[in-house]
Amino acid sequence: MSAVSRHYVLAAGGTGGHLLPAFALAQELERRGHHVALVTDERGAKIPGKPASLPAHVLPAGRLGRGVFKGGPLSWLRAGRAIFRGRAMALRLFESFEPSAVVGFGGYPALPALLAATSAKIPTVIHEQNAVLGRVNRLLAKRVDAIATSYHAVDRLDPKLWSKVRLVGNPVRPEVLELRGQPFPEFTEDGLFRVLVTGGSQGASILADVVPDGLAMLPPSLRHRLQVTQQCRPEDIEAVRARYAGHQIPAELGTYFEDMAGRLAESHLFVGRAGASTIAELTAVGRPAILVPLPIATDDHQAANTREIVAAGGARAIRQTGFTAKELAKQIQAMALHPASLSIAAHAAWNCGLPNAVSDLADLVESFGAEPIMDVIRVTGNAESLSGQEALALEGAE
Repeated sequence: MSAVSRHYVLAAGGTGGHLLPAFALAQELERRGHHVALVTDERGAKIPGKPASLPAHVLPAGRLGRGVFKGGPLSWLRAGRAIFRGRAMALRLFESFEPSAVVGFGGYPALPALLAATSAKIPTVIHEQNAVLGRVNRLLAKRVDAIATSYHAVDRLDPKLWSKVRLVGNPVRPEVLELRGQPFPEFTEDGLFRVLVTGGSQGASILADVVPDGLAMLPPSLRHRLQVTQQCRPEDIEAVRARYAGHQIPAELGTYFEDMAGRLAESHLFVGRAGASTIAELTAVGRPAILVPLPIATDDHQAANTREIVAAGGARAIRQTGFTAKELAKQIQAMALHPASLSIAAHAAWNCGLPNAVSDLADLVESFGAEPIMDVIRVTGNAESLSGQEALALEGAE
């Protein structure tokens, strides 16, 4: 536990992708003896997983997306007023809470809090979960003191700002991180072939349409050993059940699985979207994947998220326009026809993981109000990451 107790404010938009890393950091900072408060919107305050000890302050945020700009002057005015009100409320919070730093995780609710912090000369950090700097983080990047990233290469990040960048990774749930030390499940020529399929709340229907038929096109040596677990939308589940039954493929279907970490632990292959949290968990555990980036993701960030794991050999990416049953079967065969291929891909995915993300991020945040900013892992625009031994040496030197 840290010898000095300080106060920190975390600001995050109302989606799980922004808030779950904030929750992880809050728990780590609290474990170190600090006091933490959350700034979010009404939707964010209701996201499952918020630590009970973390107070949430709901601020008006305003949105600056395409819809606002298309809406004309009245839309701009409404958004500006909301941001101004949120900034004023954040300043009042800071007067009473006196944070050593304010940490933003993206999303529009983070904007007024970070604007208030920079105007009050409170140190600021932004954390980017994706391989493309998000809109709010782009607006704030020049103003903040440090930019924590989850990938070595981040699009839409001004090269002039690389001196602020610290590569820390994207925090994952503790129950998932615990799986990192476990071996890849045995995959033999006559054993079960366990496939996990999830699609998130947006766009799962394409997986429901394609995956059952794609798995049915696998050669008998793979198809007859399949055991599928697939998360479906409520409106899709019966049609998917009928497809698997027609193909005589055993499948467990559900709209939500309580123990997703356990299902990931026993799976040999993942098929699904390429959100930041998904990639972080796949690389933390070391699971090969067929990834289908969500085409409507802002700035096509899900496609960017696949670059590192695909280049390493831990996954294959299929654009949704080319995601057919035939193409899926082809890519699965390329990864799974030989028993050793999947374990090799799993190890490649594992090597992409940044399992110390939450502690490295906490170290960076903790450096404000104490010692000068520490180099958790400093990167430059074209630099390679430090090796494990180099990172340990760096930690030992500090």
